[in-house]
Amino acid sequence: MGKQKAPAPPNPVDVSKAQTGSSVATALANTNLQNVNRVGADGSTLTYNQTGSSAFTDPYTGVTYQLPQFTATERLSAPAQAIYDTRQGAEQNLATAARNQSGNVVNSMSQPWNPDTAAIERRIFELGSSTLNPMFERQRGDLETRLSNQGIKLGSAAYDRALNEMGNTQNQAYNQLALQGRGQAFGELQSIRNQPLNELSALLSGSQVAMPNYGVNTPAGIPTTDNAGLIQANYGQQMQNWQTDRNSWDNTVGGLFGLGSAAIMSDRRTKTDIEKVGKTDDGQPIYSYRYKSGGPIQMGLMAQEVEKKRPDAVVKKGGIRFVDYGKALK
Repeated sequence: MGKQKAPAPPNPVDVSKAQTGSSVATALANTNLQNVNRVGADGSTLTYNQTGSSAFTDPYTGVTYQLPQFTATERLSAPAQAIYDTRQGAEQNLATAARNQSGNVVNSMSQPWNPDTAAIERRIFELGSSTLNPMFERQRGDLETRLSNQGIKLGSAAYDRALNEMGNTQNQAYNQLALQGRGQAFGELQSIRNQPLNELSALLSGSQVAMPNYGVNTPAGIPTTDNAGLIQANYGQQMQNWQTDRNSWDNTVGGLFGLGSAAIMSDRRTKTDIEKVGKTDDGQPIYSYRYKSGGPIQMGLMAQEVEKKRPDAVVKKGGIRFVDYGKALK
């Protein structure tokens, strides 16, 4: 115990070094915990290997850290690899066919398209007419018979009107047949033109190979060590100890000052268990000791030392030196 200096505050750069170093170490540990090699049910594997490192320099502390770089490698089992190779070969064939077909598409699409539907329309009309004509003949015969039975004479206005109405209905049927034929003809020609495009699209949309899907392993992370907090807590404890010691010291010195002008026996020859514990503000050593005659540990000055610096504060009684603390501690 004694008068001590207050502990110096921690260097912020040192604190930063400790904190950053701990954080980097924890991050690397977490990364290694997460890089778990895996083996699938079919024997396929996923492995992690360190394949290099990169340097990172802390701009505040100037410390450089080597950060490892990892490569994840997936390997299929032998049966799965064979299937994969087969599919790859099939996709390669499809890609080749698509490339060849794309040339045909370019040639076809580079030519202006003027669909000639006449031939198809004509054929569709012929096929439709072969069905409509006999039906219309039967309808005309039925109409003439019905008009005759009703007493409507051939050549009369009512007779001609009935035949004209039937003719109009039949003409509408032929017109509808012609329109349908044109639409069908156009659709067929358009389908023929688009067929190369459809084939190319089918070739390009071939199914992709499915790779093994490994679940992500996320183990619990290691808590980061709060070095900054530990250093500050240590500093706070040192300050608390220093303050306690300081208060005790102040009480001791204050007690000595409180002795006033009393002459206290302080001759070294009368004391034992002497131990230096501090010093006064003017540099005089303070000791703990016991009197040889007995009693508890006490603190104070040594008369022989005070006599050298303040002889007026030392008096002798019966050959024993006494210290006047009021003078010794001025």
